[in-house]
Amino acid sequence: MDFELSEEQHAFARTAREFANSEFAPHAARWDAEGIFPKAEIAKAGELGFCGLYAPERAGGLGLPRLDATLVFEEMAAVDPSTTAFITIHNMATWMLGTWGTDAVCARWGEELTSGRKLASYCLTEPGAGSDAAALKTRAELQGSDYLINGGKAFISGAGSTDVLVLMARTGAAGSGGISAFAVPADAPGVSYGKKEHKMGWNSQPTRTIAFDNVRVPADHLLGSEGEGFRIAMKGLDGGRINIATCSVGAAQGAIDAARRYLHERQQFGKPLAGFQALQFKLADMATELVAARQMVRLAASKLDRADPDASTYCAMAKRFATDVGFSVCNQALQLHGGYGYLREFPLERLVRDTRVHQILEGTNEIMRVIIARKLLEGDCELR
Repeated sequence: MDFELSEEQHAFARTAREFANSEFAPHAARWDAEGIFPKAEIAKAGELGFCGLYAPERAGGLGLPRLDATLVFEEMAAVDPSTTAFITIHNMATWMLGTWGTDAVCARWGEELTSGRKLASYCLTEPGAGSDAAALKTRAELQGSDYLINGGKAFISGAGSTDVLVLMARTGAAGSGGISAFAVPADAPGVSYGKKEHKMGWNSQPTRTIAFDNVRVPADHLLGSEGEGFRIAMKGLDGGRINIATCSVGAAQGAIDAARRYLHERQQFGKPLAGFQALQFKLADMATELVAARQMVRLAASKLDRADPDASTYCAMAKRFATDVGFSVCNQALQLHGGYGYLREFPLERLVRDTRVHQILEGTNEIMRVIIARKLLEGDCELR
């Protein structure tokens, strides 16, 4: 395996780093403190192609490999994991719409979404269907040339501030085979939003519940075929798990960079903290774990790009490992800062808060373990 990135990939990563440092870094702390959703800056990311990185060209996307997308997301997450995480969710929803949407749907929303001029939310989770997503109850009934949608969703990123909802709803019997996917206008009559949730982190993106009360959606807004929605949702989540793992890797890199600078600047007992072997060892372990997580994420991304039969398992392993490592590295970097790490003047406390949820969303890390173990015990996964 060639672990070296091409010059084009390096250039893409540099562009993302420069963009994050100029557009995110000066404002990320304020967005977090004031709960500001930076739509203007996300649109600027869209001008660089960052809102449609792996969306198909038919929708105006760049059609890049998932591996290349991780390079962009990692650089931006090193500065602002919260805003970057929303951009990854938008990329996932946009890819789903561009891949399975009808020509009419792509014509209406494709280029608007891939450019970042409009934004998308992914709507799978319900109050009673989180880890057990196949138990969702939101229903879509075909009535003439429209589907009539009733139900509710919970923990939806961007809800109330986005333009398109990529929605999973039940069109058939119980179980995963009865679920279909739809593109729903976010301002359609009958769509209403709950209060903005007050969260531990991810404060630069709103999270709300969504209620659907006799919402009419044209039949051509169905993504794929009836009954294909759960498969579409899981395919989306394979990439989503790589995305959120990448955000953890990026945040950990940002935390290590901050800790490395601080260890040179801060003096105790007459010498810089960087001169204490115990702290050197801690930093070395943090860096080693980060590199291991990064390589696992890139391995999973390359398997997804190749449509490897074990790709879903590797995506689950990468998500489990990288999000645990990412949070741990950010937390250890805060510890290296001592009391200063606990202050909002330093980025560490924000990185810790933002990365904590990565172990929960896109499937909890406990569910990742279920997926991995099931494949291993069924003998369906080759770890070579």
